[in-house]
Amino acid sequence: MNTDVLFTPFQAGSLSLNNRIVMAPMTRVFSPDGVAGSDVAAYYRRRAEGGVGLIITEGTAINHPSAVSHQNIPNIHGEAALAGWANVVAEVHAAGGKIIPQLWHVGMARTIGQLPNAEALPIGPSGLNLAGEQVTEPMTQQEIDGIVAAFAQAAADAKKIGFDGIELHGAHGYLIDQFFWEKTNKRTDEYGGDLEARTTFAVEVIDACRRAVGPDFPIVLRFSQWKSGDYSAKLARTPEELARFLTPLSNAGVDIFHCSTRRFWLPEFEGSELNLAGWTKKITGKPTITVGSVGLNSEFTGSVTEQNEEDNIDRLLERLEKAEFDLVAVGRALISDPAWPAKVQSGRTEEIIPFTSEATRTLS
Repeated sequence: MNTDVLFTPFQAGSLSLNNRIVMAPMTRVFSPDGVAGSDVAAYYRRRAEGGVGLIITEGTAINHPSAVSHQNIPNIHGEAALAGWANVVAEVHAAGGKIIPQLWHVGMARTIGQLPNAEALPIGPSGLNLAGEQVTEPMTQQEIDGIVAAFAQAAADAKKIGFDGIELHGAHGYLIDQFFWEKTNKRTDEYGGDLEARTTFAVEVIDACRRAVGPDFPIVLRFSQWKSGDYSAKLARTPEELARFLTPLSNAGVDIFHCSTRRFWLPEFEGSELNLAGWTKKITGKPTITVGSVGLNSEFTGSVTEQNEEDNIDRLLERLEKAEFDLVAVGRALISDPAWPAKVQSGRTEEIIPFTSEATRTLS
């Protein structure tokens, strides 16, 4: 199997990568009190040493009391947390890698009383949880403005401490996505309405981040059709709807779209084999990242999910060769084996350490 296409360089604006392999963001909760320590730095450095082209960190909490739902999720605000991330960046860069943080607010995916700030109420566009139940009051304009400013400050701080770009988490039913989704956004002001109008909050976040970091600092947006607990959810049911959704986001300043799907090989719409990343690139003309069960087994013929088929990796490589998308995000395979890229490139696939749930219990 010829995997050379995975190891060709990639350039998008100021972002220059040695290959097309991206480490997908994966929450690890190994940062006590929100501070990434030397073990986190070593964890990411090992992936850079193993040949990952671009590392996207686990979700990092912007400066808001209910941004995340666990005390060991890392912050990207405050002196200690920023110093911790600066050390992570230095270690990754020393190993020849590139790294961007994922900026995160979970919104109504947080339940009342969760740490790190048990007294802080969850917030969302309409105060509805992912089941559509009323939990809190809708966000006020002041709260919206504050969250937009917090994203922008996180972006500015990420650039200041040496990250190579940022990713905004707009997927999986978290805060930005809650504005996108009609089930959780019932607003009647400019932040609600039809699919295009429901991008207004995200557009403001992207615009504020762009102004905070300047024109040449890469901004990645992760989005998804599916939501946590609702895998059948759809923001866009046709290519035309997807275009109406993506156009304002692209125009606002997104450089790369990270198109989250559960299985990369599934077509997004009837009548075409293009997946979500393929359609997004076709519509926007922007580079895209595909993702979804790309972790390979030791025989390099399938993924860590039983539903994968033997020829899926062949098809992934063919699609990458045809430039249907530009980058490939790998998740669990890189938790179990930080040297996965190097082993794939050198043909040592029999040495790949297969993923097991045990691997998630440590920062190996």
